Amino acid sequence: MQWQTHATSNDASSPIGADASVPALALHRPMMLIVLHWLTFLILVIGLTCILTRELLDGRAVRQWLLDAHRDCGLSILVLTVCRLGYRFRLGRLPPTARMPRLQHLAASATHAAMYLLLLAQPVIGWAMSSAADKPPHLFGFSLPYLVAPDEDLADRLAIWHADVAWVLLSLIVMHIAAALWHHFFRRDRVLRAMWPAGRRAP
Repeated sequence: MQWQTHATSNDASSPIGADASVPALALHRPMMLIVLHWLTFLILVIGLTCILTRELLDGRAVRQWLLDAHRDCGLSILVLTVCRLGYRFRLGRLPPTARMPRLQHLAASATHAAMYLLLLAQPVIGWAMSSAADKPPHLFGFSLPYLVAPDEDLADRLAIWHADVAWVLLSLIVMHIAAALWHHFFRRDRVLRAMWPAGRRAP
């Protein structure tokens, strides 16, 4: 698969100390990767909004609706993340969108790997939690198999893990957003624009 790239040696995306072995930078990521990225983010926001709003309301019906919507969002993210990982594996190693020191590159790669791991783990924990609580799991009305046998004590432990993982994932997402904004406004490179659909029209 081909990516549109450009070579440069003296722009803002080529700082002193960067790995000079990379000959060219990608102008943008493949559109499918961009769509999966932003769709995952949108569903994350919706799922988080549902569960936080639920804590503020008293009506039984609306609270159940918000919980079901939260579960649908979580399992949708699981499906999207599996698709995204499969697509990344198919693409192989992507060309960089900005030159950066090796340590910074390793930190970014580690953060991405951790987010992928938690995006897979968090919905599975929620699915197992519903199973342990003997609440039939489903996705948009379609019944799903139980991951574990009903067990009240296990359900309580999984609820704690679900909350803890949520905070860690949220922290990583905030770091990810902050890094993207830093690249865009301070380093003025293409890291954010390469993942923004409009960036494809702004080389």
